[in-house]
Amino acid sequence: MVSKVTLISVLSLVGFGGFVPVFAQDTSPTPAVQVGDVAADARAIWEADPTTILDGAGLDLDDFRWIARPVVVFADSPEDPAFLEQIELLRAQAGDLATRDVAIIADTDPGTLSDIRRRLRPRGFQLVLIGKDGGVKLRKPFPWDVRELTRVIDGMPIRQREIRESR
Repeated sequence: MVSKVTLISVLSLVGFGGFVPVFAQDTSPTPAVQVGDVAADARAIWEADPTTILDGAGLDLDDFRWIARPVVVFADSPEDPAFLEQIELLRAQAGDLATRDVAIIADTDPGTLSDIRRRLRPRGFQLVLIGKDGGVKLRKPFPWDVRELTRVIDGMPIRQREIRESR
């Protein structure tokens, strides 16, 4: 499937607490972008700013394997109170998550069955932590504090090795 606009949506917090998708439009005279390229663009955006919240539409979790630990936040609507609370919690300590190579991905459109939704099969609100190895490490049906999330991450064998190597 071909798209004339790079379909990377980055959720951004606006003053009243809502979220607005921001689309990165390809203004160069190059040919249309394949949807499969969206994940590579999203990964590049995340690498440039690890506190960015990425839209799950068009992303492939395998593109983050061995690079980042995706934390996927699902909801049936961007106005879901649990979703808004979780995003607020993640944004409040985005630096702690960036230190642990966490890529935050949001998916609030159950009508569009994204690859991420097909793979993880959420029902309503759900927080899913994926390890660098690509395996599901944690699922929560309610908002979770970043402090607890970082404790789970810090207990993972790959993270333990990263901590040892950084000393």
